[in-house]
Amino acid sequence: MPYRRTENIARRLAEREQTILDAAQSIAGEEGMGAVQIAAVAQRADIAAGTVYRYFPSKNDLVSEMISGTAERELAAMRAAADAAPGPLSALAACIATFAARALQERRLAWALTAEPVDADIDALRLRFRRALVGEMEQRIAAAVAAGHLPVQDPRFAAPAVVGAVLEGVVGPLAPSAKATHEAVQTTTLLALRALGVVDARARGLVAQCVTSEFIKSR
Repeated sequence: MPYRRTENIARRLAEREQTILDAAQSIAGEEGMGAVQIAAVAQRADIAAGTVYRYFPSKNDLVSEMISGTAERELAAMRAAADAAPGPLSALAACIATFAARALQERRLAWALTAEPVDADIDALRLRFRRALVGEMEQRIAAAVAAGHLPVQDPRFAAPAVVGAVLEGVVGPLAPSAKATHEAVQTTTLLALRALGVVDARARGLVAQCVTSEFIKSR
């Protein structure tokens, strides 16, 4: 019986922690990173501010954990889509399309987690997320180059360029203010593949396949 009580307590504590993180993410996705404050998160989670501090001693601790959790979720989705593809080039296309589609579906949150102007401490925390995105893209580009599907190029430079192009194209301040659309993800993914050296006809075929698949899964 004591073991069972301990197990139940641990589960309740984990659920409370996740509720706090969900509240922080919700606020970031609606109002931006600057709005993620302990008092606001407590109100959104319907708990006392002191309870939030018991789990996260400071706002930066809360933001760090929220960014880490979101990064794990997004990277897992990109990897799952790429790993399900039949080959290295298809995997790269699926990785890019999934990244673009998910960023566009949660546009305000994606901007908050990658490029919204914030103080230096928060920006340092977000840099881990951007590095992880670039790292995943770098691996996919390197695999496609090694298999002879892309021209020889340095993935260390190509990967951040692709990530930057996708973010600027779908969530940046210059991106069209449209809701998530098939066309937006298709255009962005096609641009990235062309830039990496995929022949246009092949790029269009890859995009038609992976973008349609991504939108079907998201419904």
